[in-house]
This record gives sequence, C-alpha cells and structure tokens, in this order.
Amino acid sequence: MKKLMPIVATLLFVVVVAVIFVSLAQKEQPVTIVKGNTAFKPLPIKLGATNDTQCKMLIKTERNAVEVIAPDGRTWFFDDPGCMTLWLQDKAWKDKAKIWVHTLDTKRWIDAHKAWYGVKDATAMHYGFGAREKRCKECIDFHEMQLRMLRGENLTNPKIRKKLLGV
Repeated sequence: MKKLMPIVATLLFVVVVAVIFVSLAQKEQPVTIVKGNTAFKPLPIKLGATNDTQCKMLIKTERNAVEVIAPDGRTWFFDDPGCMTLWLQDKAWKDKAKIWVHTLDTKRWIDAHKAWYGVKDATAMHYGFGAREKRCKECIDFHEMQLRMLRGENLTNPKIRKKLLGV
C-alpha cells in the first residue's frame, strides 16, 4: 500500500495538470486580426472579445471604433482613432489601406477619410478625436486629426487639455 501512494499522488497530479491545460486551450482568445476581408468592408466586432491592435485594450463599444484593412484583406481593430493613427504611421501600405470609423452622430461605419473629428470628445483612450459623419463647428478633417495626434496635440497632453477644456 505504501508503494502505491506515490504512484496515486503522481497520477492525480498529472490529471489535474492535464485538466488545467485542456480548459485553458478551450478558452476563446481575443481577436486581434482577421484575414481574408477582400470585400474591404467593416466587420462585426466581437465586443469584449476583440483587442485594440495598438493599446491592447478590449474593445467594449463600437463608439469611435476603427477598422483598418490592408490591401491583402487583413483587418485590424482599434477602440480609438488616436490608437489607429499611432499604429498606422509606419506601415508601408498606409496610403492604400481602407479605414472605417464608427460615428458618434449617425452611429454608422463610414470611410474614416470622409469623417469629421471633434477635438474634445470622450474616447476610449482619452485622445478626444470623436468621429462624425456630419461636420460640426469645432470639427477637423482626417488629415488634421492625424497630424494633431502624431504631434501630441490631443487631450492626453495637459497643455492641450487645459487649452480646450479649461482644466
């Protein structure tokens, strides 16, 4: 009986470890990229199960979400237009990418290049560039939004935040 105890303990340990590995393997991993989007259309985002490619946060809402589709159909997801801008800046194919943004005003996916961007909106990463289909008084175009983002002229910059919000 004493000789069986170590064997039983070892077998029990192996079974527990195997159960843990099997349960981890069955968990659905967050989506980070989808291949084969040759229609170049926005894809449904699995909210709470899709990671922003730049900041790695889980995307919890379509509000201001962005999708970038490379010429080969690979699609990346973002929770904030600012994250998309930071990630896209060094991609060789950035000028050929199809970019979709979900708007605040019409709650639709539109071409991000045609959207208008507020400068002091509540966005996932607090950059402030909320997308709109219709132009607003303080809105800027896509090119200006990208320039400001890359220069650090967004609500995460204390000087810009104070200038725009007074706080």
